[in-house]
Amino acid sequence: MSDHVPDPPPTEIARAAQAAVDDREDTSAPAWLNRFVWTALWKLVAVGLLVALGVAIVIDLRHLISLLVISLFFALAIIPGVEALNRRFGMRRGAAVGIIYLAALAFLIFMVSVMIPAIVEFAAAVSSNAAGWYEQLDEWIEAQFGSELIDSEAAASGTEALLHAVQQWGDNIFGILTSGLGLAFDVLTMAMFTFYFAADFPRLTRSVMRRMPPARQKVTRWVLRTSIEQTGGYFYSRLLLMIVCGGSGFVVMLIVGLPLVYAMPLALFMGFVSVFIPFIGTYIGAAVPILVVIAVQGLVPGLILLGWVLVYQQIENYLLSPRLSSKTMELNGAVAFGGAMAGGAIAGPMGAFMALPVAALITAIAKNTGRTYDVLEDADGDGKPDADGSSVAETVPAPVTEPEPEPEPDAN
Repeated sequence: MSDHVPDPPPTEIARAAQAAVDDREDTSAPAWLNRFVWTALWKLVAVGLLVALGVAIVIDLRHLISLLVISLFFALAIIPGVEALNRRFGMRRGAAVGIIYLAALAFLIFMVSVMIPAIVEFAAAVSSNAAGWYEQLDEWIEAQFGSELIDSEAAASGTEALLHAVQQWGDNIFGILTSGLGLAFDVLTMAMFTFYFAADFPRLTRSVMRRMPPARQKVTRWVLRTSIEQTGGYFYSRLLLMIVCGGSGFVVMLIVGLPLVYAMPLALFMGFVSVFIPFIGTYIGAAVPILVVIAVQGLVPGLILLGWVLVYQQIENYLLSPRLSSKTMELNGAVAFGGAMAGGAIAGPMGAFMALPVAALITAIAKNTGRTYDVLEDADGDGKPDADGSSVAETVPAPVTEPEPEPEPDAN
């Protein structure tokens, strides 16, 4: 009997080959995965293109966006005044905004009309007295050190150049303000947006919150009201401080003998710069009037004004500012300084001006949102007394010990 095994038929060989091919195909990626990868790639490309387009649009519209942000800031600042006029006199919101605009325009015109004559007259006073100041300074230095500091001819030429520059600037400043078409257009644009934001604020708020669920509406309404309180409170408290600072400075300047043509613009300058420009404004607002008083009236009146500035700053820091700002802006000094520096670095003087209420708003949101916990007393556990005189040893309960059993009475 033979052990030879017959070869399989051709049909079985073909089936085996086809099965092997099918097994190899089964190990490849399925078709749905390929479709997912291509769909994800197309979506990624589309999102990238949209982001690039959005960035390009924002870059092109950055000036308009900055104007909108500034307009919104001023609108939030005047909304408390608009609402007060609406409640007290029954005015429509548009009319109330118009009255505030007229008051601001009148104040601006008054400042310009007072400043320009003072600048020109101060230049004339400098030209007539500068040579004498140089001589007095040289005499004092020569008496103390035995040599002159400034040559008389150089002093005269420097005085003439300074006089010409100041007079030209004083004569042309109004023309510069009125001929700046770009600046005028920006101011009109901000005024228009501020008007619409302040007049239609309730309707704009309802339009935005209509798209939100009730829980989010409560949060949004609280944020909006806090923004109005912080911004408006900052603006009106600063305005009151400006009136107090400028008015008292005006009185002191008149007392030391400064002419009215100087005292009025210097008081406005001192009040506005000292109050509305954070930190450095205090020094700039005081330094310029003191130098002018020294130049026009002499050293002793300047020292008197300096003494008043030092006393007033203490009164403002410890008495006036806390009472006017405590209910409107609760802001840590370090946060205020850092916010002003950051705002100035991002958007210049306007950013520094807007930084304080923005920082106060962020601080208020951080304090009133999120989960909070009670702070443990004396968390370091050293057992030392806290501020109230207590210690950890007093707050931790004493261990509970089992009472010792009483001895049983003797049976005898």
